[in-house]
Amino acid sequence: MSNLMAVVRVRGMVNTPSDVEETLKRLRLKKVNTCVLVQETPEYMGMLQKVKDRVAYGIIDSAMLYELLRKRGRLVGDRPLTEEGAKELGFQSLRELAEALVKGSIKISNLKGLKPFFRLHPPSGGYGSVKKPYPDGALGNWGKDISKLLKRMI
Repeated sequence: MSNLMAVVRVRGMVNTPSDVEETLKRLRLKKVNTCVLVQETPEYMGMLQKVKDRVAYGIIDSAMLYELLRKRGRLVGDRPLTEEGAKELGFQSLRELAEALVKGSIKISNLKGLKPFFRLHPPSGGYGSVKKPYPDGALGNWGKDISKLLKRMI
């Protein structure tokens, strides 16, 4: 079973090599402070290794994913994701949707009508350094601590 990872774009496009820019585009991270959810597969881990100097990533738990879906989740048409929206997607509640995504029983790309990315606020208190890896700065693998960053950005 692969873990669900949250990937947040921290740095912009200036002086970005074209192959890194292409990888960010394939991850659907077109703007700073955008978050996507990916499975921890060898393919995605290779992509994250390539863009580790532009993003923060880590394993997300179902409680944090529930908060992310509830506060920042959007349906097509830029409608907020609510409990009724979760029912439209075929789930009893947002919490059930979050747990299904974390378990890997459904992929976010298979949910038609749900936007596959989250637009977040800049983190309260700032990123710290956007040029140094975690824990000194904001870049790279945060592990389970990604929830701390996401909490400050929701």
